[in-house]
Amino acid sequence: MTRGHGHGHGLRPHSHDPADRLDDNLTASRLGMRTLWGSFGVLVLTAALQAVVVLLSGSVALLADTLHNAADALSAIPLAIAFAFGRRAASRRFPYGYGRAEDLAGLVVVALIAASAVLAVVESTKRLLRPEDVTALPVVAIAAVLGFAGNELVARWRIRVGRRIGSAALVADGLHARTDGFTSLAVLAAAGGAALNWRWVDPVVGLLVAGAIVLVLIGAGRQVLGRLLDAADPDDMTRARRLAGDVPGVLDVEDLRLRWSGHGQLAELTVVVERDTSLVEAHRIAHDVERALRGQMHRLLRAHVHPHPGP
Repeated sequence: MTRGHGHGHGLRPHSHDPADRLDDNLTASRLGMRTLWGSFGVLVLTAALQAVVVLLSGSVALLADTLHNAADALSAIPLAIAFAFGRRAASRRFPYGYGRAEDLAGLVVVALIAASAVLAVVESTKRLLRPEDVTALPVVAIAAVLGFAGNELVARWRIRVGRRIGSAALVADGLHARTDGFTSLAVLAAAGGAALNWRWVDPVVGLLVAGAIVLVLIGAGRQVLGRLLDAADPDDMTRARRLAGDVPGVLDVEDLRLRWSGHGQLAELTVVVERDTSLVEAHRIAHDVERALRGQMHRLLRAHVHPHPGP
């Protein structure tokens, strides 16, 4: 559509509320940053306490859980960097802004999950081949419960905020933390096996923990890679097409595209209007379509609407 009159439908938000959209984006980034650093502190404390117990007990199952908690804590760093980039304004070189930095951070999170899985498998396999006694069993059990509590707290926090601000990377990190919590409880089984002098239980539980990590890796990887490949929710596509088609003056909706960038979605679509529609009227229809989409679609930041004359 036309430019220079404050109703552009291209790269810039519509002029009715650009300040509101900017404020929403900054608020989302600040909330994400607070969540990251708060959960980072919880997980660092949890991993540190568990590491002390590992040294006292020699439990490889608890070691696997500690490694995973440490990796989960460290994942806050690339996400925080991405959120900081996301606050930067769009430029001539990066006209869409820096929202993609968050998707790249999601790849780092996936890599950390994979690394913790590999370490857990290696250490558990070594212990399975060369069994050793596990000591300080009551403390190991307490550390397992502590790991569950810390991870569940972080998981609820990250998932809730991630969904609120539209951050796939933060939600993936939260799901990762939730699985960590349940794998922490598996360490209780290792402590029970050690109490019965079953040396094989501890490394087997370590391998089970590694298997749970792999499941999280698959789920998180699919979500993050989907964002990088511009995957769109089919339900969102259907809803956007319906909303645009219900606008008076729109005969059909063509070439609809949705993609995520950071915390928000971007839309591009063509609407078919009557052939004898004036330029001013076509512009008004396009503006009505944009307003309908941005008012009803979840975290839609921009909509590029192109009116096309019908046959």
